[in-house]
Formats: sequence, structure tokens, C-alpha cells
Amino acid sequence: MTTIPVEALTPEQAKEELAALAKEIAEHDHRYYRLNQPSISDESYDALRRRNTEIETRFPSLQRNDSPNHRIGAVPAPEFDKVKHQRPMLSLDNAFSFAEVKQFLDRARRFLKRPAEEEIPLMAEPKIDGLSASLHYQDGQFVLGATRGDGQVGENITANLKTIRDVPLILQGKNVPAQLEVRGEVHMTRPDFEMLNQSRQEAGEPLFANPRNAAAGSLRQLDPSITAKRPLRFFAYAYETESILQDHTQADVLQSLKNWGFVITTESQLCLTLEEALAYLQNLEKLRASLGYDIDGIVYKINDLVLQKRLGTIGRAPRHSLAYKFAAEQAETIIEDIIIQVGRTGVLTPVASLKPVFVGGVMVSRATLHNEEEIERKDIRLGDAVIVQRAGDVIPQVVQVLSNKRPADSHPFMFPKACPICGGPVVKVKDQVAKRCPNSFGCQAQAIERLKHFVSRPAFDIEGLGEKHLENFFQKGWILTPVDIFTLLERDHAAGDRLQHLEGWGEQSVSNLRQAIEKRRSIPFNRFIYALGIPQIGQVSAALLAKHYKTLPALLGTCLQDLLTIEGIGTGIAQDLLTFLNDPKQRALITELSEQVTIEPYQDAPLNLSQITAKTVVFTGNLSTLSRSEAKSQAERLGAKVSGSVSSKTDIVVAGANAGSKLKTAQALGIKILDEQQWLELINAEIS
Repeated sequence: MTTIPVEALTPEQAKEELAALAKEIAEHDHRYYRLNQPSISDESYDALRRRNTEIETRFPSLQRNDSPNHRIGAVPAPEFDKVKHQRPMLSLDNAFSFAEVKQFLDRARRFLKRPAEEEIPLMAEPKIDGLSASLHYQDGQFVLGATRGDGQVGENITANLKTIRDVPLILQGKNVPAQLEVRGEVHMTRPDFEMLNQSRQEAGEPLFANPRNAAAGSLRQLDPSITAKRPLRFFAYAYETESILQDHTQADVLQSLKNWGFVITTESQLCLTLEEALAYLQNLEKLRASLGYDIDGIVYKINDLVLQKRLGTIGRAPRHSLAYKFAAEQAETIIEDIIIQVGRTGVLTPVASLKPVFVGGVMVSRATLHNEEEIERKDIRLGDAVIVQRAGDVIPQVVQVLSNKRPADSHPFMFPKACPICGGPVVKVKDQVAKRCPNSFGCQAQAIERLKHFVSRPAFDIEGLGEKHLENFFQKGWILTPVDIFTLLERDHAAGDRLQHLEGWGEQSVSNLRQAIEKRRSIPFNRFIYALGIPQIGQVSAALLAKHYKTLPALLGTCLQDLLTIEGIGTGIAQDLLTFLNDPKQRALITELSEQVTIEPYQDAPLNLSQITAKTVVFTGNLSTLSRSEAKSQAERLGAKVSGSVSSKTDIVVAGANAGSKLKTAQALGIKILDEQQWLELINAEIS
């Protein structure tokens, strides 16, 4: 800090001093917040911050990307922009017993064709109960931050992330890649959470249920200055980069992150054997309550990065990592009522209304009873004393009835034979335990739930149409089907602009809704399929269908035989899809929707330089160094289509030992044939 008065500084002097102040304040922040070793007094630190603010006030155009004032929040954002992740932020498969951890390693060995007795080292890390975030750095400077979102697209929360002191604005150390994406978990410690709730209680504000809810509510504030007042923290656990680095293991990754200035969990441990992995689990369960932050399990990652890459992903989860979930916490309470909810597909779900009780740090007053069969199996009745738990520490459920405490006048619960909403008869779903109301278009509950699903994030993602708004508009008759969403404002204007006069609305709100709807006039084919709310068609199935059919007309012309050729689409899913598509009312709705929106045809991933991209490959015979699963995964990762039979459309046949009729067919057709070693040489550059 110079002695020159701020008003006397030249722009060049101001620029130079701001650079020095940013560096010095960052160093003091590091010492105070991470090392707990402050080297100057609070007064001296405050003087540095004041000087920085005064200079930026006089020279606003000189504010740096790593300005200390980003920590107190920037100008409020009108809404969050969307950010497409360069690589998907995948979810993890879960394990609820250590036997499943062993099975996870056994699957990896088979995939990699390793001996059953070979140990595969694991990096074990606490599974933080927070929110995943992605941080992007350009030449060592933090330039973009996003939420996980649906794994493919997140929300731009750069300004909010800058307020978190665990997020370095400028990276430290050596070997920092020019382009770097760091992934980690935003969370709140228990002591900070308790202090925050105490201050909210004193201010007469509603309390947060738990640290995770507090962190989520804080991170997604439109006004970053509010986020800055919340004590958020960040643990880094992985990074992505195109640069060539020296890191060979997950242990190396964590060390690099630490060297660059990130906070990592000190409880992470390298486990060389399965026995060490079990010992880590047992020890962490004992330490769980004393950690100071919430965890809901352990993430086991295969330590070797080359093996991680070879294992790849399946569906929405990587094969190289597994989330072991701790047993849910339990509590005793009373069932005060059983309510029947009707979902968007008409399925009736019983829900227990409970005497409120704390379970796993949150107040629980409702729990799912799943279905009629579950109620009968556990003999759940009104007035029963029960044990409830939060499954995976999230969804409350009844696990046990305390029949010795049952009231004398108790009687079995009778599942309704008529829909509690529309009064129509309830039918049994074929090959399922569920019962449903088949009155798809005449049942108000189904209609409203379909609308909520239609505007949800993985579907059309229309901001400004929350649950309460949709319910209100439905009751008024303004939005009865998804098509009505796209004609709402035109009809509203013709009726005298009624919407802007509703409580909570105004000209700006209506304008924002108009923009949100117009932004969704064009939608990718897979999201359109998912938005329709077809029974059993989730995001993964929708993506499979979009990839196979490419366009809506092709999907509408499908048949059972063709659907069953798609890997991942079984008979049940195919039949539900055909029933939906052949329903005249659903067909008419799809036609009307396609007139309101542009459905973008499915686009295959852009071609790369691989010699097998867009080629059809067949594997036959016994491969000595690769399992069939790994070989197929490698080929698909490089853009090839793997087929189980040889035809004139086949481009390459990879023949192992004892190859039979497929090899002969390939020879007869003149198809290119490779042995296993030639195949490995062909793809070596892609998997090394």
C-alpha cells in the first residue's frame, strides 16, 4: 500500500497498486481462513481492504478479476444463465453395504480382465452432503462457475462462487494448466449453520432445515451480496483439463489441487487393499459426528487414472467410482393419517402423515408408504407407532411398525378402489404392484403433475412457472395442457392482460415469463420426449430413443420389434411407449405441441480423427487382454457402433482366439478383419 492519496494516483499507479493489493489480501485470506495463522491485525487488514475499495471506486474500469471485493458480492443478477458442461457432471452408483463395494471391484476386475485376487488401490474420500459445482480457470484466473444442474447443463453462478473464500480467484503454485475445470462440493459447516440459524431466528426469519438446505439456498441467490453474508465453504475433489500433466493417480490429483490453492478434505485416504477400505469405512463412521461438516457416505475411486479412463462410464455413472451410503438415521413417531397422492401417470402413492419428529437433522412430518402391497406387508395402520428413517439421508420412509404399541381399536388400512381426485375406478398396473387411475385427461391431479413435469429442468425448463403458479392457472382454466403454456400470453392479452393484475404479478413479471417461454420455442429431441411424461421414460431412455430415431416423425412411426432392438429399451418400456403414442388424445397433444415449438433433430457427437468413428464394429472369439465389455466400451467411446452380428453394413471385425462363424462371414463378405493386437494399436492413441 503506497502513501500516495487515492485522489492523486494516476491510472498506471492505481493499476499497479490494485495488483499488489489483490495479491497481498489473498495471502492474508489464505493465512486467516485456511491456515488459521493470521500475520497482521484486523485493523491492518481492514485498512488494506478500504484502500482497495477506494481505488476501485475512483477507477472502476481497473477492477481486477481477482479483486477482493468480489468476496462481498457483485450486482444482483436478473436470472441465472445456462452453462453447458464440456464434460457431463455424472452421478455415482450407490452401495449400501460393504459387500456391494467388493462387487464393484469384482466388476472392475472383470471389465479390465484382471485376476480375481489382484488388489486395485482405492482413494477413499468423505462424501460431502453439499452441492456440486464446477469452476473454470483460464491462465490461472477464475472466469466461470456453474451448478451441476442436470449433469449436462448447469446454471451460471460465477458471481456467487467468487464470494466463497475457499474458491481461489487466482491459482497458486506451479504447473497450472492454461485451461482448467475444477469440480467440488459447496457446503456449510455445522457451527456456521447453527450461527446462521440463530441470527435468522433473532431477525424473525424462517430457519433452514439443515446445512445442505442452507448452502443450497445461499448459493442460488440472485443477489451475490446475500451469498457473501453466508458462511459457505468449498472442497475440491477433481479436475478436468486438456493439458498433459504428470498426475497418474487420484492421490496426485488431490495434491495438485492443494498445491494450486484449493481446500481438500484431510480425511481422504489411499486404501491399497479391500481390508484397508473396510477399516477406513469403520473409522469414518466413528468420526462422522465430530467432523464439523455433514457427510452421508464415502466415495471410493479407483486410484489409477489410466484405469479410470479405461473403465469409462455406463449410463449416467462412471464405472471407476462408487458412493457408499451410510445407514440412515431412525426415529420413532406416530402415523396420524394416510393420504393417497395421484402422480402424472395416474399411479396412486400412499403417504403417511406423521407426528413431526427429527430424523437425521431435519424435521420429518411425511413419509412414503410406496404402494398398497407395502402397506399390507408391513401391516401399517392409522395410529401406529412406527420407526421412520431418511433413505439415503433424503427420502423419509417407514421401516418398522411397533405393533406392541398399536391402539386397541386399530383396523387394517383399506386402499381406495376409486381415484381420490376424479372418482374414477382404480386399475392394477400389469406386471407391477402399482395401482393407477386410467383417467389421464379427466383427472385433475394427473393434469397438474404432467404440467409440473413438462416445465421441470430436465424437460422444457421454463422459469417463472412454479408449482403454485401452475396450480393457480389450472384452476382458472388458463393452462390445462402443455400447449396452453405457449398460447397463454397471447390469450391473456386478448382478454385484457389479466395476468399482470394478479397478486404477485406485474408488467415485469409477465415480460420475464414471455422471455422464458420464447426461449423454449426450440428444444432438443431427447428433452421433448422426456417432457411428454411417458410412463417409464426417464432421461436416459429419452436419450436412447432420440439417438435411435433422430426425429419425431420417425419415433411416431415405430413398432415393438424396432423398439426392442434398442439396447436399454425392454418390453415393458416399449409397450408403455406404444400405448402412449397410440392414444388418440396423446397423439393430438403431440401434434399441437409440434406446431408450437421447434423440435431439434438428434445430432450425433461431432466426428473426431479416430479411424473407427461412425463405423460398425463386431467382436468375435476370445480376447486375451480385454474383456468384451471393455472392448465394446472403447469402441463406443470413439464413436463406433458395436453390433452383435456380421452383415454387409459391418466395417470392422475384431477376431480373437477360436473365432467361428462370424469370422467366416466377414471373410466371405470381404470385411476388414483385425486381430486383438491390431485393434489395440488402432485405438492406442485414443486411450493412452
